[in-house]
Amino acid sequence: MHKRRLPLMALTFLALLVGMWAGLVRLGWNLPTLRPTWPVAHGPLMVGGFLGTLISLERAVALNRPPAYVAPVLSALGALALLVGLPLQVAALFLTLGSAGLVLVSVEIVRRQPALFTLTLGLGALAWLVGNLLWALGWPLPALVGWWGAFLVLTIVGERLELSRLLRLSAWGQRAFALAVGLYVLGLALSVVDINVGVRVTGAGQLALAAWLARYDIARRTVRQVGLTRFIALCLLLGYAWLAVAGVLGVWYGGVTSGPGYDAVLHAVFLGFVFSMIFGHAPIIFPAVTGIPMTFSPRFYLHLALLHFSVLVRVVGGAVNVASWRQLGGLLNALAIVLFLANTVMAVRATRRLSSQGANRGQSAEGVSR
Repeated sequence: MHKRRLPLMALTFLALLVGMWAGLVRLGWNLPTLRPTWPVAHGPLMVGGFLGTLISLERAVALNRPPAYVAPVLSALGALALLVGLPLQVAALFLTLGSAGLVLVSVEIVRRQPALFTLTLGLGALAWLVGNLLWALGWPLPALVGWWGAFLVLTIVGERLELSRLLRLSAWGQRAFALAVGLYVLGLALSVVDINVGVRVTGAGQLALAAWLARYDIARRTVRQVGLTRFIALCLLLGYAWLAVAGVLGVWYGGVTSGPGYDAVLHAVFLGFVFSMIFGHAPIIFPAVTGIPMTFSPRFYLHLALLHFSVLVRVVGGAVNVASWRQLGGLLNALAIVLFLANTVMAVRATRRLSSQGANRGQSAEGVSR
């Protein structure tokens, strides 16, 4: 089964690389466009083609039922449609069907394990479906991108809530979480009728979620440990800080649909928060999904540091309207992700080398004993 997942994984990372390339073109870097549809497809490639497929695949692995793999396959087909330059309506159809499949998988997970965290994960999947439906119906991306952001935010905070059970979360802690999620979802609903009010309420919801994570997440304790555990905790805490920044910017700017303020609001979430979570969880999720082992390396701190420095440059550049800072930040964003991919490959190779050396030593010892 692991080998069958590898083509999906390869397609998701191709979508990531092309999405980054398209993003740099949109920022004004003088790069060949390659396909005229790619710059317009930047957002759908990153959210649906890369993250949507990856999350759907992870959920299918967790559920361990063959029908669950329909969702990531459909989402991957949507990514492929974007990559080869098919009409956006074709890609929107596949991604919408993929997100509907993830909703069905989430319903099954809730049925098996009814809990606040599984409901939150289901809400995240539903937000992705709503965003994709609006996109398929022709809504402009700035009017629906909040739903795509909610897909990722709710997925992440739902997973963190699940782990918070290790701390025996109090009833008040659970109510506070539910209230923060409710405020966030209320903002999404309001954005359909009044984007200015909706984005500000959504920003308040992000602030509430960031405050809850800072107060209740287990990362507050595990950051004092060493090795991979500390690295993951640091990724999480830095990500929570960017979620709070995104909330403040959302409340401040309201429903901006273009310009540097819009760029700052979006990328504080999609890069500062989401990719910090990806960097932190990759050493666990990558082996679980692919079956390929990898070990933690201190080199991982290099791509983490570059990510957060680059997001700072880009968000500040957007907030003070300095285009060169935004461009530089965007380039450094892409370099941080490429460095993350390179460090991941080197960690996999190092793990295989150590495993091979251990096997050879075992064979040598067996020969001597004989």
